[in-house]
Amino acid sequence: MQVRGTIEFEIREKTADYVLAEMPIQPGMLNPFGVVNAGAILWFADVAASVLLMDAAHDQTGMSGFPLAINLNANLIGNQREGTFTARAVVVKRERTVSVVHTEVRGAGDKLIADLTSNHVLSK
Repeated sequence: MQVRGTIEFEIREKTADYVLAEMPIQPGMLNPFGVVNAGAILWFADVAASVLLMDAAHDQTGMSGFPLAINLNANLIGNQREGTFTARAVVVKRERTVSVVHTEVRGAGDKLIADLTSNHVLSK
């Protein structure tokens, strides 16, 4: 069996301490129950957190150093079949060795879909 899917997102806002991203739900992201696969939700939250921690000067393919997640603590609270998810990532602690980010993924009607805290190290 071959399965294909696409995950796309867009960064709507980015400051030093905050990222707002949107991800449209697409058919290839759905699990057999017809809702978004948990992996797609976690991927979206992780990418939003990583973008938040990236230095704009290093935001390119092949860049030196990347905010690699070393721990994800996730609570999957809800889900949906269509529409858009929004991720809001905020810096909890930014350090040279380990940074901490809190990310909420929300769906239609601002419903909480996932609540994540992630720890990141700068890979070289």
